[in-house]
Amino acid sequence: MINKVVENAEVAVADVFDGAILMLGGFGLCGIPENSITALVKKGVKDLTCISNNAGVDDFGIGLMLKQHQVRKMISSYVGENKEFERQLLSGELEVDLLPQGTLAERIRAGGAGIPAFFTPAGVGTEVAEGKEVRAFDGKMYLLESWLKADFAFVKAWKGDTSGNLIFKGTARNFNPMMATAGKITIAEVEELVEPGELDPNMVHTSGIFVQRIFQGKNYEKRIEQRTVKS
Repeated sequence: MINKVVENAEVAVADVFDGAILMLGGFGLCGIPENSITALVKKGVKDLTCISNNAGVDDFGIGLMLKQHQVRKMISSYVGENKEFERQLLSGELEVDLLPQGTLAERIRAGGAGIPAFFTPAGVGTEVAEGKEVRAFDGKMYLLESWLKADFAFVKAWKGDTSGNLIFKGTARNFNPMMATAGKITIAEVEELVEPGELDPNMVHTSGIFVQRIFQGKNYEKRIEQRTVKS
């Protein structure tokens, strides 16, 4: 049995190189690989292409990498919470591909499933379709989209075992499981790390075959992106 455990986030990201393509899981600030992002900031790796639904906020998540000018290109869906992202985009410092959320999810899923391209109606007739093939099926126009894959996929799970099997909780399942399948090297950080056999097989969302490294994270903040209170 292969033990995939590494000591910490710093060890996990040690071979991430300048110019790498990264996937970073989570939805908003929920289920993001906090420890891995911190380690990437500390490492100072640069010219990164980051694939993530969100771009974090100014002082948390991918926003920390943007602040250090480590990101060359973002491929995202929702980026409206990050002022530094906005500044870099408008100044031309940051290259950005904005995608419909479903298209982003399916392009990642396709990358993990080995499907190089697919047709979708989302984006037809908009700027998203520029330079892409459009074809009619049953009288409706569809846009050709290609898969997304990454050199490294960073995911954050609730529980995992030393073989890399993962269980995600709630909203964290939105992008983490599909990204785990689409990285050449998938690095998982978990809140609780257990021995093989301790997870209920029926509850496992990502099989260990997709995970190359795993470690138990620490000091999770679990920020709320938009805190709303009722008086």
